[in-house]
Amino acid sequence: VQLQASGGGLVQAGGSLRLSCAASGFTLDDYAVYWFRQAPRKEREGVSCIRGRDGSTVYATSAKGRFTISRDEAKNTVYLQMNSLKPEDTAVYSCEARYTSCVGPTYYRGQGTQVTVSS
Repeated sequence: VQLQASGGGLVQAGGSLRLSCAASGFTLDDYAVYWFRQAPRKEREGVSCIRGRDGSTVYATSAKGRFTISRDEAKNTVYLQMNSLKPEDTAVYSCEARYTSCVGPTYYRGQGTQVTVSS
């Protein structure tokens, strides 16, 4: 059973990245996948969440209009498309699988992937 985050990298301000959160050993159908990020010397911040059962989504204010969360059922993977990136988006991004909803208990955690946005 594993949750694997990937897709981070170095990008210039205004650029785009797509992060992936791939589940193996279990299906995301009954889970919500939550993306978090943590920048140096800052608190962990919830970025976006998608509920497996109905595809409903939530976004942090900082992510609205620039980030899009989606899910590929066939690949059992959740994506976070990040556009118009800003230097303040620089952080380690990680994903969690929470049971049934975005406020449900965390069952699985993926490792982080570094996103660095240069000015």
